[in-house]
Amino acid sequence: MSCGAARRYLAAALGRCRARGLPLCEPLWEPPPVRVHRALSGGSGAALAVLQRRHLSSRNRLEGKVLETVGVFEAPKQHGKYETGQLFLHSVFGYRGIVLFPWQARLYDRDVASPVAEKSENTAGHGSKEVKGKTHTYYQVLIDARDCPHISQRSQTEAVTFLANHDDSRALYAIPGLDYVSHEDILPYSSTDQVPIQHELFERFLMYDQTKVPPFVARDTLCAWQEKNHPWLELSDVHRETTENIRVTVIPFYMGMREAQNSHVYWWRYCIRLENLDSEVVQLRERHWRIFSLSGTLETVRGRGVVGREPVLSKEQPAFQYSSHVSLQASSGHMWGTFRFERPDGSHFDVRIPPFSLESNKDEKTPPSGLHW
Repeated sequence: MSCGAARRYLAAALGRCRARGLPLCEPLWEPPPVRVHRALSGGSGAALAVLQRRHLSSRNRLEGKVLETVGVFEAPKQHGKYETGQLFLHSVFGYRGIVLFPWQARLYDRDVASPVAEKSENTAGHGSKEVKGKTHTYYQVLIDARDCPHISQRSQTEAVTFLANHDDSRALYAIPGLDYVSHEDILPYSSTDQVPIQHELFERFLMYDQTKVPPFVARDTLCAWQEKNHPWLELSDVHRETTENIRVTVIPFYMGMREAQNSHVYWWRYCIRLENLDSEVVQLRERHWRIFSLSGTLETVRGRGVVGREPVLSKEQPAFQYSSHVSLQASSGHMWGTFRFERPDGSHFDVRIPPFSLESNKDEKTPPSGLHW
């Protein structure tokens, strides 16, 4: 069983056992077979543990596995937000992380269209279906560096890239292990470890305070960094649509403007998650994008797979996530399109990519040239 499948098995097991009041030990990495163990310690929570690799044998089998306690599982919040410093396990990708701060986004779910089409400033859509946005909570988080090598169903482990602040208008840089996570993707846990997450920014952004719950509080550097980089970090709109049990979620981000050859070039990044809600195995084969610019141009982009990969979505590994970038010579535009998937019998079907707007910030500022404290 793969790492991702083990994590998803665990996430489902956590939910089942929590409902039954059973304590657990949690194997995060590929234990063949996956087992759900009772925790040695008492209490109503679930004890989390990490299965560490000692070495691989010539047959590529794990040997010398050791369970190490990580923390105590907590009941996910059905209402309200998680606070800065909340430790969690990602329910889809299985990594350990910690919440930095929340974002209030507008979710435009085309699977829940308004019964009566009506004009509204909170309406987004392209075509005949009218969609009204609703408020949804996402979180800026740090990913534990120890888990990054095991996240196989993502093309990268960061969802944040910036424009480099120099003459090369196409230069980008990323902050590794900085992610956006939806509220429902969080499986919270607590830990007595004063440094439970390994990330170069953990101790720069957070400090341990045993009098607080959770016991990790924001340093002034985190607050200053958030304020300084707010225009380039802010998550405002999320778009979602399902076709033939394949759900596509798109999150666009404005990155800033650069001057190139006496013209303005506006940059956006977009993060896409593909999720197979069915048990049938499918594989992404092609992408087809339509990109409309306010300048009046309409561009068509076709190609094999995405970011050099043709991911397989199965019951064991139902999700894949990646990020990419687009630039326009106008301050706004739209993108929409389709992904072509292949079934095991060789037949194909197209999955709609929900249309989304590319909007620039009105209060244009210079994008950051690095981490500002």
